[in-house]
Amino acid sequence: MRKFVCLAVAAACLLLLPAANAAGAAGVWKGAFDFEGSNVPLTFHLTVANGEVQGTVEGLPTTPAAIHDGKADGSSLSFWVDTDYEGQTYKLVFKGAVSQADDQIAFTFGTDDGSWESQVTAIRAPDTALAPAGPDVSGTWKGSFDFQGSAVPLTFHLSSSAGAVSGTVEGLPTSPAAIHEGKLDGDTVTFWVDTDYEGQTYKLVYKGKVAATRIDFNFGADDGSWSSELTATKTS
Repeated sequence: MRKFVCLAVAAACLLLLPAANAAGAAGVWKGAFDFEGSNVPLTFHLTVANGEVQGTVEGLPTTPAAIHDGKADGSSLSFWVDTDYEGQTYKLVFKGAVSQADDQIAFTFGTDDGSWESQVTAIRAPDTALAPAGPDVSGTWKGSFDFQGSAVPLTFHLSSSAGAVSGTVEGLPTSPAAIHEGKLDGDTVTFWVDTDYEGQTYKLVYKGKVAATRIDFNFGADDGSWSSELTATKTS
């Protein structure tokens, strides 16, 4: 009987211990892997909500690479990205185990056909433990703008940490378009994306005023040849 009581108490104590949870993986993580004798640094910009992982991976030949089909299950993460190498596009599949005690994610990743594989341990960037500058824009935001008389819907998947913003924009001709140089300064968010239109690549610059559940964007081509406005509402 005494042995049974001791085991029950031990089990109860284990239940009280904080479990590793992939939902805590939101933020910026940095690590490096070995490629043919060279150390290749990677930076993961992650946002996790409702079991979905979104964001970008920087440091691959195609950078930033947008995350696709991201999933969080318990202490595990999974997603894939596309990257080009020597003129060929590869699908890289990432599987990560989150350790909140060590504040790290141990990734195994490689080509989806199994022809190449590697590992990288990503450590949370020190400044991402700080409170974000201004309101938190992490989440999914949706809105639409007028283009030649038609309403064009856009979806913004954003992750913010310590004043840095990452993510993607869906709905442009190049979709999803990875966010570059994203910044949150007070209640103002800025970033730019590349997109193609009629065979030409354009750099679209976004500037948004953030409120609790909406972002009012002014955006347009960086050369000033075209601009528009939209209001994006937070959906998750």
